[in-house]
Amino acid sequence: MTDWVTVGRVDSFKEGTRVSVDIDGTVIVVFNLDGKYYAIEDICTHDGGHLTGGEIEGDQIICPRHGARFCIRTGAALTSPAYEPTATFPVRIENGEVQTRDDRWD
Repeated sequence: MTDWVTVGRVDSFKEGTRVSVDIDGTVIVVFNLDGKYYAIEDICTHDGGHLTGGEIEGDQIICPRHGARFCIRTGAALTSPAYEPTATFPVRIENGEVQTRDDRWD
């Protein structure tokens, strides 16, 4: 089981913010949408490119390379050329800190 990793403090993690963290070689992006926190893997499942740097529209992030859209809340691939979801991860608030972890191998 991987440990929880602090991404940032709640008081500095403003609405619309996204922060990337590398956990054992997996880059995870944590988003603050409407005061709720979501974490997805920073991978476009179409070609393995990074999603960070892509525009955010509502609860979707748009891959900057080929325009595939992913749901930030669920990781679902919403448009081609991506057809597979990107991984999602748990997020918690602990002592005023936003934390996530890679729980896929638990």
